[in-house]
Amino acid sequence: MRAGAPDPVEAAGALVWRVRAGRLQVALVHRPRYRDWSWPKGKLDPGEIPPVAAVREVEEETGMAVVLGLPLPGLRYALSDGRRKVVHYWAARVAGRGDDVPLRARPPVPHADRSEIDHWEWFDTAQAARRLTRRDDRRPLDALVEAYAKDRLDTRALVVARHGQARKRALWGGTEDDRPLTGLGLRQAATLTPLLAAFGVERVVTSRWERCATTVAPYAQAAGVTPEVADGLTEARHDESPARVAAIVADALEARRDTVLCTHRPVLPTVLDVLEVQSRRAVADALPRENPFLAPGEVLVAHAARTRRGTRVVGVERHRSPAGAD
Repeated sequence: MRAGAPDPVEAAGALVWRVRAGRLQVALVHRPRYRDWSWPKGKLDPGEIPPVAAVREVEEETGMAVVLGLPLPGLRYALSDGRRKVVHYWAARVAGRGDDVPLRARPPVPHADRSEIDHWEWFDTAQAARRLTRRDDRRPLDALVEAYAKDRLDTRALVVARHGQARKRALWGGTEDDRPLTGLGLRQAATLTPLLAAFGVERVVTSRWERCATTVAPYAQAAGVTPEVADGLTEARHDESPARVAAIVADALEARRDTVLCTHRPVLPTVLDVLEVQSRRAVADALPRENPFLAPGEVLVAHAARTRRGTRVVGVERHRSPAGAD
C-alpha cells in the first residue's frame, strides 16, 4: 500500500452451501436498500478478525449458525470516497448435530433489521450465478462449485495452535513443565475462543505443559469440552519420538472432527511435515517454511477433505491474535 493511503475497509462473509436431491445449493440475501442479491457479509467490528466476522454476519443476516470451511477468493474494489474495500469469503456449512460444542462458545447474535436484509433464499448454483447482482460475486461461487466437483468442499478443520507468549526461560525459576503465559499470552489465549468457534472446533488436544494447556483453556471452558492431554506434544517427548507427534497429527486429520492441536515451536516442523505429505502441491507450498513457523498465539488452519485419493489437506490459512505481540 502506498505511503499515506488510508487503511482498507475490511468485510467478511460466507457462501453457505448444502446439497439437496444431488444439487449443490447456496444461500443469497436480498438487500432492499440496494435492490440486489448478494452473499451474506458485513464490515468487521473493531478488534474483530475476518473469520469471526464472517460467522457473525451470516447469522445476523440469515439466522443460520454456520461453521467455516475452505477460504474462497475474496474481492477488492474502490469505494466512492477513494478507500479500498476488501471482502473475505469462506465456504460454510450450517451447524447441525455434533456442532453444538462450538456454538456454546459463541455469544448471541441479533438479527439484521428488515430494512437491511428483508429475506434470503436457497438457490441452485446455476440460478445463484444468474441472480447475483454484482458480476464479481461470481468469483467465489466459481471456486466453490469447482471444489465440490473435485470432492474438496466437505472439509473438517485441523487447527494447529502455537501457545501464547510465555515467560522467558532465563527469567523463570521453575521447570519447563510449568513455565506460564505472560499477560499478553493470556490475552492471546482469550482471543482464540471466537476463532476456534468460527471453525467449529469440537475437540481440543494439547501438550500437557502449562503454557499450552492455558492457551486452550478459555475455549475449552466456553465450549464445555474436556481437553485431551497428549504427552507426545511436549518438546521433551517430541525430541524422544517425533514419530509419536506425526501419528497424533495423522490421526486428527483422519478423524473427521474439527480439532485444535496446541503445541510448541520446536514441534511444529514435524506437524508441518505431516500436513505437507497429505497436501496438494499448491497447498503444501503455502505452508510456513521458516523458523519460528508460527508466532506465539498464531494458528494454522488446515482444511481436510476425503477425496478420491483419500484424506487430503485441500486448503490452509493462518490467523494471528488481535491481541498483538511484544
